Amino acid sequence: MTSHSTKDRRADRVRAEQQKSEPYEDLYDAEKAAAELRSYRTKGLTPWAKVLTDRLKADGVAGASVLDIGGGIGSIHHELLEAGAASAVGIDASSAYVAAARDESDRRGHGDRVSYRHGDFIELAPSVSPADIVILERVLNVSPEWEQLAALAAERTRRRLGVVIPRDTLLVRAVIGVINWSLRRRGNQVRAAVVPLDELDRVAATHGLRRRAADKAGPAWLAVIYLREG
Repeated sequence: MTSHSTKDRRADRVRAEQQKSEPYEDLYDAEKAAAELRSYRTKGLTPWAKVLTDRLKADGVAGASVLDIGGGIGSIHHELLEAGAASAVGIDASSAYVAAARDESDRRGHGDRVSYRHGDFIELAPSVSPADIVILERVLNVSPEWEQLAALAAERTRRRLGVVIPRDTLLVRAVIGVINWSLRRRGNQVRAAVVPLDELDRVAATHGLRRRAADKAGPAWLAVIYLREG
């Protein structure tokens, strides 16, 4: 009876993870992953990812471990590995993006220094080890549980937490409104939102991190770096 109950609980957990991942699998599908990978290979990092990556590299990444949460095709951890980071873990709720990130790692010759996991980080967090550098690039703004997600990421940050969130402007809020209208029309449950910087600061501070920088990355995005105090 006990063994059967354990199996049932495990099956329930798997089903719950699949249900939470389904909207992201639909939104971030193989076609979109392939398009982003082509763009990265031909044009390099997006402007917001470059601002964040340049900040991290300026402070030094040699020998660092990297945890890239919702990392998509993995552009940031690919760049950090090439800049001297020792290892990386990439986690994403889209299996297509995990496959694209792994393909790019192999193409760049650092596949043996990266491991990938597919799923919702909130569910996976208990089994994820801390890292020197943790990344949340355009992830919090599409998570209904962004405070919990940020807290779990902060807990696993040894040195620096890098985050990209939308800027809180009238233009950005208007664009987000249009995006959410489009998502509702197609029946997708994902919703975008502005993440208040002061609230993110509060969550980070609760877990021993203080904000070092908040750099504008074009009209829509803000790249934020938090440091471990002490």
